[in-house]
Amino acid sequence: MDHCISSDILEKWLTAWSLSRELPPPVNYKSGYKIEVGYEKQKIRYVFPKLTDDFIRLSETIYEPWVFLKVCASPEELKSKVPGRWILQPQGYMMYRDAPMFIQNKDLPKGYRTEFDTYNSTIVLRIISPDGEPASSGRLILVDDLAVYDRIMTEKNHQRKGLAAFLMRELERIALSENISKNFLVATEQGRGLYESLGWKVCSLYTSVVIPAE
Repeated sequence: MDHCISSDILEKWLTAWSLSRELPPPVNYKSGYKIEVGYEKQKIRYVFPKLTDDFIRLSETIYEPWVFLKVCASPEELKSKVPGRWILQPQGYMMYRDAPMFIQNKDLPKGYRTEFDTYNSTIVLRIISPDGEPASSGRLILVDDLAVYDRIMTEKNHQRKGLAAFLMRELERIALSENISKNFLVATEQGRGLYESLGWKVCSLYTSVVIPAE
Protein backbone atom coordinates (compact mmCIF):
# COMPACT_ATOMS: atom_id res chain seq x y z
CA MET A 1 0.00 0.00 0.00
CA ASP A 2 1.35 3.39 -0.96
CA HIS A 3 1.14 6.36 1.37
CA CYS A 4 0.14 9.26 -0.86
CA ILE A 5 -1.77 11.32 1.68
CA SER A 6 -0.16 14.69 2.15
CA SER A 7 -1.82 17.53 4.01
CA ASP A 8 -2.25 19.25 0.64
CA ILE A 9 -4.18 16.34 -0.90
CA LEU A 10 -6.20 15.88 2.27
CA GLU A 11 -7.20 19.54 2.30
CA LYS A 12 -8.23 19.45 -1.38
CA TRP A 13 -10.31 16.33 -0.80
CA LEU A 14 -11.99 17.82 2.26
CA THR A 15 -12.70 21.01 0.33
CA ALA A 16 -14.39 18.91 -2.37
CA TRP A 17 -16.26 16.88 0.25
CA SER A 18 -17.61 20.09 1.79
CA LEU A 19 -18.57 21.59 -1.58
CA SER A 20 -20.43 18.43 -2.52
CA ARG A 21 -22.48 18.62 0.69
CA GLU A 22 -22.85 22.41 0.70
CA LEU A 23 -21.03 22.71 4.02
CA PRO A 24 -18.45 25.23 5.29
CA PRO A 25 -14.91 24.57 4.03
CA PRO A 26 -12.36 22.78 6.20
CA VAL A 27 -10.28 24.88 8.58
CA ASN A 28 -6.89 24.05 10.02
CA TYR A 29 -6.94 22.40 13.42
CA LYS A 30 -3.40 21.83 14.69
CA SER A 31 -1.93 19.01 12.52
CA GLY A 32 -5.30 18.23 10.92
CA TYR A 33 -8.56 19.81 9.76
CA LYS A 34 -11.99 20.53 11.17
CA ILE A 35 -15.36 20.73 9.40
CA GLU A 36 -18.53 22.02 11.06
CA VAL A 37 -20.94 19.47 9.60
CA GLY A 38 -24.03 20.23 11.64
CA TYR A 39 -25.92 16.97 11.07
CA GLU A 40 -27.87 15.37 13.90
CA LYS A 41 -25.56 12.36 13.92
CA GLN A 42 -22.42 14.08 12.70
CA LYS A 43 -21.91 17.44 14.35
CA ILE A 44 -18.22 17.97 13.61
CA ARG A 45 -15.53 15.96 11.88
CA TYR A 46 -11.83 16.24 12.60
CA VAL A 47 -9.56 14.70 9.96
CA PHE A 48 -5.82 14.07 10.28
CA PRO A 49 -3.30 12.86 7.66
CA LYS A 50 -1.61 10.67 10.28
CA LEU A 51 -1.93 9.65 13.91
CA THR A 52 -0.33 12.46 15.91
CA ASP A 53 -0.14 13.60 19.51
CA ASP A 54 -2.65 16.32 18.55
CA PHE A 55 -5.13 13.66 17.49
CA ILE A 56 -4.64 11.60 20.64
CA ARG A 57 -5.00 14.64 22.93
CA LEU A 58 -8.16 15.68 21.10
CA SER A 59 -9.67 12.20 21.61
CA GLU A 60 -9.00 12.51 25.34
CA THR A 61 -10.85 15.82 25.68
CA ILE A 62 -14.09 15.02 23.80
CA TYR A 63 -17.07 13.38 25.52
CA GLU A 64 -19.85 14.74 23.30
CA PRO A 65 -21.62 12.24 21.03
CA TRP A 66 -21.56 12.45 17.23
CA VAL A 67 -18.21 14.20 16.88
CA PHE A 68 -16.16 12.15 14.42
CA LEU A 69 -12.40 11.70 14.52
CA LYS A 70 -10.91 10.44 11.26
CA VAL A 71 -7.33 9.59 10.41
CA CYS A 72 -5.17 7.91 7.78
CA ALA A 73 -4.15 4.99 9.98
CA SER A 74 -5.14 1.40 10.66
CA PRO A 75 -8.04 0.63 13.00
CA GLU A 76 -5.72 -1.42 15.24
CA GLU A 77 -3.30 1.47 15.61
CA LEU A 78 -6.10 3.94 16.28
CA LYS A 79 -8.01 1.79 18.77
CA SER A 80 -4.91 1.33 20.90
CA LYS A 81 -4.38 5.10 21.20
CA VAL A 82 -7.83 6.53 22.01
CA PRO A 83 -10.06 6.13 25.08
CA GLY A 84 -12.48 3.21 25.10
CA ARG A 85 -15.57 5.41 24.68
CA TRP A 86 -14.68 5.85 21.00
CA ILE A 87 -16.32 3.30 18.67
CA LEU A 88 -14.80 2.25 15.36
CA GLN A 89 -16.90 2.93 12.26
CA PRO A 90 -16.98 0.99 8.94
CA GLN A 91 -13.57 1.01 7.27
CA GLY A 92 -12.80 3.52 4.53
CA TYR A 93 -10.06 3.48 1.89
CA MET A 94 -8.39 6.49 0.32
CA MET A 95 -7.74 5.70 -3.35
CA TYR A 96 -6.02 7.44 -6.22
CA ARG A 97 -5.57 7.11 -9.96
CA ASP A 98 -3.16 9.27 -11.98
CA ALA A 99 -3.88 7.77 -15.42
CA PRO A 100 -7.04 7.06 -17.41
CA MET A 101 -9.26 4.38 -15.90
CA PHE A 102 -9.64 0.88 -17.32
CA ILE A 103 -13.17 1.34 -18.65
CA GLN A 104 -14.49 -0.03 -21.93
CA ASN A 105 -16.62 2.22 -24.09
CA LYS A 106 -19.99 0.61 -23.54
CA ASP A 107 -23.37 2.21 -23.97
CA LEU A 108 -25.95 2.28 -21.22
CA PRO A 109 -28.47 -0.59 -21.17
CA LYS A 110 -31.52 0.03 -23.33
CA GLY A 111 -33.87 2.62 -21.92
CA TYR A 112 -31.43 4.18 -19.46
CA ARG A 113 -30.46 7.83 -19.88
CA THR A 114 -28.24 10.43 -18.20
CA GLU A 115 -28.96 13.77 -16.57
CA PHE A 116 -26.35 16.36 -15.58
CA ASP A 117 -26.65 19.04 -12.94
CA THR A 118 -24.24 21.47 -11.30
CA TYR A 119 -24.20 23.32 -7.99
CA ASN A 120 -21.56 24.87 -5.81
CA SER A 121 -18.66 23.81 -8.11
CA THR A 122 -20.04 20.25 -8.04
CA ILE A 123 -20.97 18.32 -11.20
CA VAL A 124 -23.69 15.72 -10.68
CA LEU A 125 -24.37 12.86 -13.09
CA ARG A 126 -27.52 10.80 -12.66
CA ILE A 127 -28.49 7.70 -14.60
CA ILE A 128 -32.25 7.36 -14.94
CA SER A 129 -33.89 3.96 -15.42
CA PRO A 130 -36.45 3.19 -18.16
CA ASP A 131 -39.28 3.67 -15.65
CA GLY A 132 -37.99 7.14 -14.74
CA GLU A 133 -36.48 6.29 -11.37
CA PRO A 134 -32.92 7.21 -10.29
CA ALA A 135 -30.68 4.19 -10.91
CA SER A 136 -27.17 5.51 -10.25
CA SER A 137 -25.52 8.82 -9.43
CA GLY A 138 -22.18 10.40 -8.65
CA ARG A 139 -20.45 13.72 -8.22
CA LEU A 140 -17.22 15.25 -9.51
CA ILE A 141 -15.52 18.20 -7.87
CA LEU A 142 -12.40 19.76 -9.36
CA VAL A 143 -10.12 21.39 -6.80
CA ASP A 144 -7.03 22.90 -8.39
CA ASP A 145 -5.24 19.94 -10.05
CA LEU A 146 -7.26 17.21 -8.33
CA ALA A 147 -10.46 15.53 -9.53
CA VAL A 148 -12.49 14.22 -6.61
CA TYR A 149 -15.20 11.59 -7.14
CA ASP A 150 -17.86 11.59 -4.46
CA ARG A 151 -21.12 9.91 -3.46
CA ILE A 152 -20.95 7.27 -6.18
CA MET A 153 -23.88 4.91 -5.74
CA THR A 154 -26.17 2.54 -7.61
CA GLU A 155 -29.59 1.48 -6.39
CA LYS A 156 -29.69 -2.18 -5.42
CA ASN A 157 -32.15 -3.28 -8.12
CA HIS A 158 -29.98 -1.65 -10.84
CA GLN A 159 -26.62 -3.12 -9.84
CA ARG A 160 -24.47 -5.44 -11.99
CA LYS A 161 -25.43 -3.62 -15.18
CA GLY A 162 -22.24 -1.57 -15.57
CA LEU A 163 -23.90 1.67 -14.48
CA ALA A 164 -21.24 2.70 -11.97
CA ALA A 165 -18.40 2.11 -14.45
CA PHE A 166 -20.26 4.10 -17.11
CA LEU A 167 -20.82 6.90 -14.61
CA MET A 168 -17.14 6.96 -13.60
CA ARG A 169 -16.09 7.08 -17.25
CA GLU A 170 -18.36 10.05 -17.99
CA LEU A 171 -17.16 11.96 -14.94
CA GLU A 172 -13.55 11.21 -15.88
CA ARG A 173 -14.15 12.68 -19.34
CA ILE A 174 -15.12 15.96 -17.70
CA ALA A 175 -11.95 15.99 -15.60
CA LEU A 176 -9.77 15.17 -18.61
CA SER A 177 -11.45 17.94 -20.62
CA GLU A 178 -10.04 20.30 -17.96
CA ASN A 179 -6.60 18.66 -18.28
CA ILE A 180 -6.88 17.10 -14.83
CA SER A 181 -5.63 13.51 -14.60
CA LYS A 182 -5.00 13.20 -10.84
CA ASN A 183 -8.01 11.46 -9.32
CA PHE A 184 -8.97 10.84 -5.71
CA LEU A 185 -11.83 9.27 -3.76
CA VAL A 186 -12.65 7.56 -0.50
CA ALA A 187 -14.23 4.13 -0.92
CA THR A 188 -16.26 1.91 1.33
CA GLU A 189 -15.44 -1.76 1.69
CA GLN A 190 -18.21 -2.49 -0.80
CA GLY A 191 -17.01 0.05 -3.38
CA ARG A 192 -13.31 -0.72 -3.16
CA GLY A 193 -13.53 -3.72 -5.51
CA LEU A 194 -15.18 -1.69 -8.26
CA TYR A 195 -12.53 1.02 -8.18
CA GLU A 196 -9.67 -1.49 -8.10
CA SER A 197 -11.15 -3.13 -11.20
CA LEU A 198 -10.96 0.29 -12.89
CA GLY A 199 -7.28 0.70 -12.02
CA TRP A 200 -7.48 2.64 -8.77
CA LYS A 201 -5.08 1.89 -5.92
CA VAL A 202 -5.54 2.15 -2.17
CA CYS A 203 -3.06 4.67 -0.83
CA SER A 204 -4.19 4.74 2.80
CA LEU A 205 -6.64 3.26 5.21
CA TYR A 206 -9.15 5.87 6.40
CA THR A 207 -10.35 5.02 9.88
CA SER A 208 -13.10 6.75 11.86
CA VAL A 209 -14.28 6.71 15.45
CA VAL A 210 -17.23 8.35 17.18
CA ILE A 211 -18.92 8.43 20.54
CA PRO A 212 -22.52 7.39 19.84
CA ALA A 213 -25.43 8.69 21.91
CA GLU A 214 -26.41 6.45 24.82
